[in-house]
Amino acid sequence: MTLVLLVRHGLTAGTGTVLTGRTPGIPLDDRGRAQAGALAARLADVPLDAIITSPLDRCRETAEAIAAARDGSAPEVQEDEQFAEVKYGDWTGQPLKRLAKEPLWRVVQAHPSAVRFPGKDAESMPEVQHRAVNAVREWNARLGKDAVYVICSHGDVIKAVIADSLGLHLDLSQRIQVDPCSLSVIRYTPLRPFLVRMNDTGRTAAGLARPHDAGAAKAAANGGAPRAAAEGASRPPFGEGDAAIGGGAGG
Repeated sequence: MTLVLLVRHGLTAGTGTVLTGRTPGIPLDDRGRAQAGALAARLADVPLDAIITSPLDRCRETAEAIAAARDGSAPEVQEDEQFAEVKYGDWTGQPLKRLAKEPLWRVVQAHPSAVRFPGKDAESMPEVQHRAVNAVREWNARLGKDAVYVICSHGDVIKAVIADSLGLHLDLSQRIQVDPCSLSVIRYTPLRPFLVRMNDTGRTAAGLARPHDAGAAKAAANGGAPRAAAEGASRPPFGEGDAAIGGGAGG
């Protein structure tokens, strides 16, 4: 069996508010670096045969944090364009609040398999899934059946790979959540993949408060007033039942 550890990059300054896409020069912010360090510590004792990453800065930094926590025993971080962010075309760099008013937003929510993003060189969601799943299969074959390796990528890309592993139609991928610096694990066998873990952020049950109680729960835990905006408990800039294009800022 081959064990694939899918890691989404950590938070950036615009995660959850702007569709960053393939905009160059977007690094992790302080929160993202802290997330990457915490995940790296969790994975430090897991033997890894490879660390593969999207070429974009936020993924590269997350992957390098995983490598740096391994006391010199880490494999070299390798880039693979096939795990890069979706080519969102004209949507790139736009506020999610504005995009949520576009007619195409509703199609992305209900039928992502029918979506091609607007603009030159933009991708369709089936193309994204095809390239990402093919890349996983290629790395599985290259590294061998006993390999354990990390792929650091992006929310919508990872959702597409998870959907494939579950045998789900791409339209159902919007029921999957992949938070920043979350860990999802797929075991690939000759017969079928097995989803072993999904969207694991290492949280305790304390993070499962109802949304309207989240601010109060965190305030009680911190011994002070609610800090919803700082802690990521604020409501998203779109419908409550909508999936965040790009993956969002987390629970």
